[in-house]
Amino acid sequence: MEFNFTNNSKNFFRVLMAIGVLTIIVGFLMNPHRTWAALLVNNFYFTAIALCGTFFVAVNYIAQAGWAVGFKRVPEAMGQFILFGGIGMILIFLFGHHDLYHWTHPENYVKETPDYDAILDGKKGFLNIPFYSIRLVAYFLIWAGFTYWLRKESLAEDLTGGIGHYDKSVKIGTVYIILFGITSSTSAWDFLMSVDAHWFSTLFGWYTFAGLFVSGLATMCMLIIYLKSKGHLGNVNENHLHDVGKFMFAFSIFWTYLWFSQFMLIWYANLPEEVTYFKARWDHYRFIFWLNFFINFCFPFLVLMTRDAKRKVKVLIIAGTAIIIGHWLDVYLMVIPGTIGNEWHGFNLIEFGVMFGYAGAFLFVVFTSLTKAPLIAKNHPLLAESMAHHI
Repeated sequence: MEFNFTNNSKNFFRVLMAIGVLTIIVGFLMNPHRTWAALLVNNFYFTAIALCGTFFVAVNYIAQAGWAVGFKRVPEAMGQFILFGGIGMILIFLFGHHDLYHWTHPENYVKETPDYDAILDGKKGFLNIPFYSIRLVAYFLIWAGFTYWLRKESLAEDLTGGIGHYDKSVKIGTVYIILFGITSSTSAWDFLMSVDAHWFSTLFGWYTFAGLFVSGLATMCMLIIYLKSKGHLGNVNENHLHDVGKFMFAFSIFWTYLWFSQFMLIWYANLPEEVTYFKARWDHYRFIFWLNFFINFCFPFLVLMTRDAKRKVKVLIIAGTAIIIGHWLDVYLMVIPGTIGNEWHGFNLIEFGVMFGYAGAFLFVVFTSLTKAPLIAKNHPLLAESMAHHI
């Protein structure tokens, strides 16, 4: 049974995208600085969720895991947004770098002037516009290219069967994971950490990856539950949802470990100059700081702790929704204090309007992708293992 993307759903997502476009236009007329910040938050967040889709597919190929084969079309579809996220990120940096990244201001590098910044001058070998632009394009060529390659082999497997495409996908996934392990950290430095260019953290890449992965898992879980509610993915049962719930639970804890360790290591090493990153967020964004911790750790930890909770659709919907919202707040807290600073006096309609637009575009791309292939990878060599999965 193939997925039918109804006109009502298409129109709903188009309305969300229209809200986003209108918000961006009004935002640039009223407050362009904050609009660029909102674009960076949402473009990164939804691109990160898309990256989780391809990462999840590649990891399952490498591990030769069969349990997730029954719904592998869902993370495959999520990955199709990477190309659009890449285009968005390139445009945001091309036209908005002056508002977002202090290190792009040329006056910072003119010695014997009031604006000279010795710290940024020391980092200009890495933080300069030409090299940054090369890295930016390279990231998305790698991510989108391997996403397309894995998807191509998956669809070809549906037509011809055998294990040739599966074996090739294992090799593709292996190379991708190596490249992703490098680029997921360096891109986090570029897109987010360089917003606060005076600050650095050796854990930032891992911290960003943990948030990326758990928000992507929660999105994948919501999509699986939605498809099942529409009569699709009949072979996916509470055992599969239990495993997805375990991943959501585990990576919520892993994110919290890194959330704490990032500050603890700075405090333990007695580096007061590095605490400025946290001080800026503590002084002016204290409510979001603690809300971020509660939603992304306390709530999923308590809600998903028991075995039964991970097998109940309603509980997974509540926990997944909280994780999706919580990690949007996490990205918000990484970007807004470094771009808006103390000028922030609360959430802005611009940020929510842009979020609705990106959510509509992301879901439109995902659902369109789901219509282009059978929801069940019928010739996958491990499909029978997935259908018999029981824990």
